[in-house]
Amino acid sequence: MKKIIALLLALVLTMGLVACGSSEPAETEAPKADAPVAEAPAATEAAPAEKAPEDYTGNLVIYSPHDPQPLEAGVSMFMEKYPNINVEFLSIPTGEAIQRIAAESENPQCDVLWGGGADTLAGQVELFQPFVSEHDDVIGDAYKDADDMWIGESPLPMCFIYNKTLIDEASVPTTWEGLTDPALKGKIAYASPAKSGSAYTQLCTMLFSQPTLDEGWALVDKFIDNLDGKLQDGSSACHKLVASGEYVLGVTLEKSAVLYADNPDIGFVYPEMNSAVPDGISLVKNCPNQENAELFINYMLSIDVQKDQNVSWKRRPVRSDLTPEGLCELSTLDLGDYDFAYAATEKANIVEKWNDLTVG
Repeated sequence: MKKIIALLLALVLTMGLVACGSSEPAETEAPKADAPVAEAPAATEAAPAEKAPEDYTGNLVIYSPHDPQPLEAGVSMFMEKYPNINVEFLSIPTGEAIQRIAAESENPQCDVLWGGGADTLAGQVELFQPFVSEHDDVIGDAYKDADDMWIGESPLPMCFIYNKTLIDEASVPTTWEGLTDPALKGKIAYASPAKSGSAYTQLCTMLFSQPTLDEGWALVDKFIDNLDGKLQDGSSACHKLVASGEYVLGVTLEKSAVLYADNPDIGFVYPEMNSAVPDGISLVKNCPNQENAELFINYMLSIDVQKDQNVSWKRRPVRSDLTPEGLCELSTLDLGDYDFAYAATEKANIVEKWNDLTVG
């Protein structure tokens, strides 16, 4: 239309100029039969209306190593927003979840792996497919995979949790070396790194806390001896066993330790040379319910869920536009040099060496 108006204006101006330069009336020449005629642009089709939350249907299957309360809270929020999606979730350790997804790869049964250390996910990227979240701009590059195979959803510093009725606070270790204290032999709750993603990150943090890997393994060897053959199947058991008085001290995650902040019998410390590898969330390759899976990932990274998980369950938000409530700033912790790439690519070898040492 603008082109037609412009042509008409140009024609009027031309006729006006001719009229000013001559007293003879201007003659209008009929357009030639083959002259191009300006066409009005076709009407733009209206964008399809965005689906209302209640219009989403179908199924969604989630595997997650998260503690039951924050796991159920996040899923409940999703189901409230998308009431017609049938959601199933299985709470299992990261290692078991990875094994199940791998075993089911020819006929995937799971859509989303929610949780698990990003270093573990990075070592299993063949099980996932790339996905860029709609919240990508508020998640720093350090908290997402360069090829979009996983997205961090909560940075996780490590803690030593202890039972004040069983140990003098002055005797609580604040270094990884302190876990080899003979006074703690058989009294430390720790999960198997072969089964637990967070325990694997703790193992690597211990390795990287030393000047060399050889020195790191020497420390780990002493730590294994101090465990006295006692290992848990999942990291979620460690803080519970300390709280119940079955163990004096446990190696756990910040998100679990801070839940006992109001318990006068339980304390926790952040060890020196710590790490803050994030829990991640991934879209399973060839998952049967991809649209719903993408909805879930986006919603778990939304400001509403991230805020609720922080306020209600003390999980540290990954979003740069949220300041964590009830948690210290990461900058105040003594964070060591965590070799993420090595932890991701060498997991099989590291776990194998761990298993050899525990058997030996």
